[in-house]
Amino acid sequence: MKPIRLIRSVVTVGGWTLLSRGAGFVRDVMMAAYLGSGPVAEAFFVAFSLPNMFRRFFAEGAFNMAFVPMFAKKLETGDDAQGFARDAFSGLAGVLLIFSLIGTLLMPWLVMAMAWGWIGDERFALTVMFGRITFVYILFISLVALLSGVLNTFGRFTEASFVPVLMNLMFIAAMLLADRANWDMGLTLAWTVPLTGVAQFLFTWFSARRQGFTLLPHWPRLTPDLKRLLIIAGPAVLSGGVVQVNLLVGRGVASWTDGAVAWLNYADRLYQLPLGVVGIAIGTVLLPDLSRRLRAGDAEGGRASFNRGTEFALALTLPAAVALVVIAGPLVGVLYGRGSWTAEDTWATALALAIYGAGLPAFVMHKVLQPLYYAREDTRRPFRYALWSMGVNAALAVGLSPLIGFAAAALATTLSAWTMVWQLWSGSRGMGAEAQWDDRLKSRLPRIIAAAALMGAVLWVAAGSLAPLLAAPGWRYLALAGLVAIGVVSYFGGGAALGAFRLSDFKGLRRRR
Repeated sequence: MKPIRLIRSVVTVGGWTLLSRGAGFVRDVMMAAYLGSGPVAEAFFVAFSLPNMFRRFFAEGAFNMAFVPMFAKKLETGDDAQGFARDAFSGLAGVLLIFSLIGTLLMPWLVMAMAWGWIGDERFALTVMFGRITFVYILFISLVALLSGVLNTFGRFTEASFVPVLMNLMFIAAMLLADRANWDMGLTLAWTVPLTGVAQFLFTWFSARRQGFTLLPHWPRLTPDLKRLLIIAGPAVLSGGVVQVNLLVGRGVASWTDGAVAWLNYADRLYQLPLGVVGIAIGTVLLPDLSRRLRAGDAEGGRASFNRGTEFALALTLPAAVALVVIAGPLVGVLYGRGSWTAEDTWATALALAIYGAGLPAFVMHKVLQPLYYAREDTRRPFRYALWSMGVNAALAVGLSPLIGFAAAALATTLSAWTMVWQLWSGSRGMGAEAQWDDRLKSRLPRIIAAAALMGAVLWVAAGSLAPLLAAPGWRYLALAGLVAIGVVSYFGGGAALGAFRLSDFKGLRRRR
């Protein structure tokens, strides 16, 4: 089987994810211009979050965490991997088809759970209508997640990583068309959701077929392998459910403040850029790589993969987190400030962004630490950790909301993420050599932190100096580009001087069979 080159694969996934996040940002900028933070925008964001929430619950956050290690082991041993994938595909499709029908029928109750502050408001009926249009997306995108797991195990990361790009390009095209044809923008966005699901599914299905895996649905069979998959996936499904409960609590708290759901969503888009490029990319590559190494008994290679993945993640995530905190205001004001956008929108979204930014390293470390468990088919401990995280999130979001309003939702998300990281790290201490930090990582991590802090100080001074240009309509984009360039140069220059990293360290690292 073709070996997985860890860093090269991470860069491939990260590059496509960067393109996807960039296209997604353009999508959200257009939404901000067309809809602002008004009722149609909030209704669409909640409606679209419903199938995405359950997709993470069923597929990306749970099913695939159990499926990928089992599928990788079957490929290593030649034990009918295609038959196993076909059974999993059919079983997931059957469950999701039923679930899609039930969710569409129960949409008012789902919306009530997501935004209880909207009951009796015009946004409630609008969200129910949008939700019934968009909910079938869960069927297609969850099957896409399984097909992507198959492709990733073969080291085919480009095809799976292109899928989100396709979705965002379709949204951009739909909004341009709606604006030109004078269509209702909210309904256009809602109907675009299931259309993107069909397009993404067809793309990944044909990609898997080219790899030699033609997965056609049949009547689901509860085979011994599928039973084993369900046993392993069970705690992961519950763990994914806990994460989604955190989101429910956050949106529920935000729903009591007009515009807050949209503010959190726009802030989420900005911090998801580095999270997706670094964290999701590393998690996507690390899980199949560690699974196959453990199967082959390659402890030394597993440790190298974990340490270089951690080093690569923190070297890019820590400065991004500092930048999101220090220059949150200029980022939001310049990037979103047009059309229906207001000064209040800028202030509130920047506040949420700075809070999320403080949690960015934690969100990324989730993606680095969780494969240590899932590669060992250990899904029970992450579930227990997620329960504690849920308790922290709910207590902080509800308890702090009377004091700090909608910001409590963002703060609770960040602090519960750090709680989860601490538990994952503590639990991994009893694992083998694969989970231990090596001398290089121990030496470089303090230097990475110092370089990020130096960059933060430089950005703070530069943002103050460029403030007049950042507020000038004719200069703000150039000024923001200059500010970002100053941050990049100061971090990489300072990091190189401090010995935090060398680019050559990330070349040539490949997976041994």
